[in-house]
Amino acid sequence: MQTFAQTQEKDIIHLWPDAVPGETAPKKAAVPTTDTSKDVVRLTDVTDPIMQVFTPEKGKANGAAVVVCPGGGYQILAINLEGYEIARWLNEQGYTAFVLQYRVPQKQEGALQDVQRAIRIVRSKAAAWHLNPEKIGVLGFSAGGSLSARASTLYNKRTYAPVDASDSSSARPDFALLIYPAYLDQGANHSITPELQVNEHTPRTFLFATADDPYANSALVMAGALRDAKVLVELHLYAKGGHGYGLRPGNKAALAWIALASRWLERNVAEK
Repeated sequence: MQTFAQTQEKDIIHLWPDAVPGETAPKKAAVPTTDTSKDVVRLTDVTDPIMQVFTPEKGKANGAAVVVCPGGGYQILAINLEGYEIARWLNEQGYTAFVLQYRVPQKQEGALQDVQRAIRIVRSKAAAWHLNPEKIGVLGFSAGGSLSARASTLYNKRTYAPVDASDSSSARPDFALLIYPAYLDQGANHSITPELQVNEHTPRTFLFATADDPYANSALVMAGALRDAKVLVELHLYAKGGHGYGLRPGNKAALAWIALASRWLERNVAEK
């Protein structure tokens, strides 16, 4: 909880300056739940979606940015485990990170509006953060991986009426990292979720999961769809690791994905 309080001091961007589209509840700060097991801060009741900005140390920035989508089954947001801790790791690699508090619980359409709006804001204001507007990506875990995949495939779907000049920017991520993603195999016979429109314009994607994760099929089906569409895709499936480990020590899968993702980002984003 101390980490959560300290992180509240980071730069905060409210996605929707006025009314939040489709939202009936009044705007207020997200609510931490009483469940802090495994030292995870879980936020719920997000009615005023925000991004928190994490910038690399001076001299380390590489001009690329990542919108980070924490997981939590579209019920809560594991905000420190799959948000703040990930942002700090990205900063070490030179990336500016934007940790997204998208709408929960069970507001999937609102969540898609939020991530589209977030990407557009980052891209439209890239110069202010010294970013390359063609190097704006997404990284998501579990349900956040689902949301990142939706952002990568539904960027042309108009989900809300334009709010300001930022909405003239593209909502398409330039790259995506899906870490133990969920809900991507909800089609017939566990095939790809019909909503996901994978084609040759879907951004290059990195996927990581473990065979003992009950949601592992999501990564497999998404990788297959990307390969069929001739999109640059890299898939890693480890034997063990489970689900929801973030990058914390004590889990070999956590150590594996950050090493593999660092190299993938270097080849596909930093050097591109």
